[in-house]
Amino acid sequence: MRTNIKHLVGVLDGSGATYEVIAVSDGSTDGSETSIEEFDDNLVKRVVLKTNNGKGEALRVGLAKGRGRYLGFIDADGDVSPEQIEPFVSLMKLYDPDIVLGSKRHPMSRVDYPFLRRAYSWGFQQLIRGLFRLKVKDTQTGIKLIRRDVLSNVLPLMVERRFAFDLELFVVARHLGYSRFFEAPVTIRRRFTSTISVKAVWTMFVDTIAIFWRLKVQHYYDQDTPVLPGGTED
Repeated sequence: MRTNIKHLVGVLDGSGATYEVIAVSDGSTDGSETSIEEFDDNLVKRVVLKTNNGKGEALRVGLAKGRGRYLGFIDADGDVSPEQIEPFVSLMKLYDPDIVLGSKRHPMSRVDYPFLRRAYSWGFQQLIRGLFRLKVKDTQTGIKLIRRDVLSNVLPLMVERRFAFDLELFVVARHLGYSRFFEAPVTIRRRFTSTISVKAVWTMFVDTIAIFWRLKVQHYYDQDTPVLPGGTED
C-alpha cells in the first residue's frame, strides 16, 4: 500500500492540481494502514474499517468523504499505474462527461490479459448488455473519475458492498438520466495480480441479478436521494 500511495502522491504533486487522497483499509490484518503514517494528513487521509466489508463498502466510505470537484478511485494493488490519472483529469476537463472510466477493452488499451479473465469479461459484458442495455464495454477496471454532482445523486442510492459496486454505479447513473460515459484506454504492463475463482464469478452473478431486481422489480432506485456535502477542491 505504501509504495502505491507514494507513487500516486508523486504523480498528483507533479500535476499541479490541488488534491486529497483517501486511503481506505478494509479490515486489513497486515498493518498496511500504519505504513502510510509518514504522509501529511492534509493530503493523505487514512480511513480504517475494523472489519472487511468488501470493495464496494470501502469505495462508498472513501468517496463519501471526498471534497473535490472530481472524485474517483484507483485500485491499490498496482495493476493500474497512477500515471493514468492525469489523462483522465484532462479528459474530464476537456469533454465534461459524467464519468471517465478505464476500459481494458478499449482498442488503444495495452493489457496483458489472461485468456480466462478475457472470457469472463466477455461473458459478463453480454450479461449486462442483455439485462441493462448498458453501452459500457468494461465496467470493472479499477480506475474511474466522476463529476461530483453525478456522484452526489448516485452514491446515496447504491447498496452494493462487493465487486458489483462499479456496475451499480453505471446502472444507477443512467437510471437518473446520466449517460455521458467516456471510456478511456488503460495500460496494464504485467499480469493481473488478482485471480478470479468460481466462487467470485458466482457472487458477481448473484449481485448483478440483485441490481436488476432492484431496478426493474422493486424500483428501488426511483426514490429521492439526499445530496453529498459540497466540495471545494479542484
